[in-house]
Amino acid sequence: MLVAQRHELLLRELKAHGALKIVELAARLRVSSATIRRDLAELAEAGRVARVRGGAMLVTRRGGPDQAHVRQWADASLPAPATGARDEDGPVLGLLVPSMNYYYPQLVTGVRSVAARRGARVVIGLTDYAEPSDLDQIDDLVASGVAGLLITTAEGHHTPTGTLDRLRATGLPFVLAERQPRDPFEPCEFVVSDHRQGAYAAVRHFVALGHDRVALYVNGSPTAPLIQEGHAAAVRSLGLDPSAPVVDGGRPRLGSAEAIQHYDGFIERCLAGGVRAALVHSDHDAIELTRRLRVHGLRTPDDLALIAYDDEIASLAEVPLTAVAPPKHELGEQATRLLLDRLDAPEPPAVRQLVLQPRLVVRASCGAAAHRHA
Repeated sequence: MLVAQRHELLLRELKAHGALKIVELAARLRVSSATIRRDLAELAEAGRVARVRGGAMLVTRRGGPDQAHVRQWADASLPAPATGARDEDGPVLGLLVPSMNYYYPQLVTGVRSVAARRGARVVIGLTDYAEPSDLDQIDDLVASGVAGLLITTAEGHHTPTGTLDRLRATGLPFVLAERQPRDPFEPCEFVVSDHRQGAYAAVRHFVALGHDRVALYVNGSPTAPLIQEGHAAAVRSLGLDPSAPVVDGGRPRLGSAEAIQHYDGFIERCLAGGVRAALVHSDHDAIELTRRLRVHGLRTPDDLALIAYDDEIASLAEVPLTAVAPPKHELGEQATRLLLDRLDAPEPPAVRQLVLQPRLVVRASCGAAAHRHA
């Protein structure tokens, strides 16, 4: 069976059933689970399906998975707690996330693991970066009878004041995950990754490899401004040449002429200015940049060393990408602990605000191996 034919059959199965596990898809198509995983990775990159732990679901016309299937999947795939660990009357937690096909599946897995151990159930609401529905989804979660809320809004790293007001009006305890209030004195619980620190660590690594200029490419996501701040702070404090390109390519469709124009322009500016190292957000953009370099007869890391930001699929690039890895799973765990602790406490505990530092995972794309053998 040709790859294109298999992809079409996969899409038909998902359209018919909404969501299926990898083992089910492998049995239906009579191929290995490894083949299904590769096919789903390609279809997810093309925006045709949404990956979830252990399987996939078809995306809607708006680019996200069907809301009913997300709720069904989240409940069905909740890890079974140990015998006696869950009370039938245990709390139900409402979880709001902007996506289930990139970045947030690991956070959701962390939420589910702690909830299962402590006898809670999770109901998911899905908002959307392109057409945010944060307030409607919060209202739906409250109407479903949840005892508390874990919230990741679609409208930037700083949760809007109106959304915070709506959350307070529910009367339910809530914790922000990968989001925080703009006002640093807001008495609101949150758990966030320190993306400034992550970007700083990437630039510092390049400096250790001998680079005095480090470019930056970001993709217009809510994380992008924080990465830019961390990059700028590193350039200043490490005494780097500030002339290296800093580009926000926005969020064009992957593979589109607009995206290719952004990537090629960034490469041209780097090479013209003698810049041989770049931090790139996200993994998808870094992978596309390596492909565009190859199209132009250039190589990673020889002509342009790269560090990706997110570490979702960085290891799968043709040249495995060194990447900054935010602690997504741990963040979900910590946020859930904060919420359950508040629900279980006889008296309201002190407000807690946690900041977790990302890790730098070194692979081939930054040139570290060549540097060690030089």
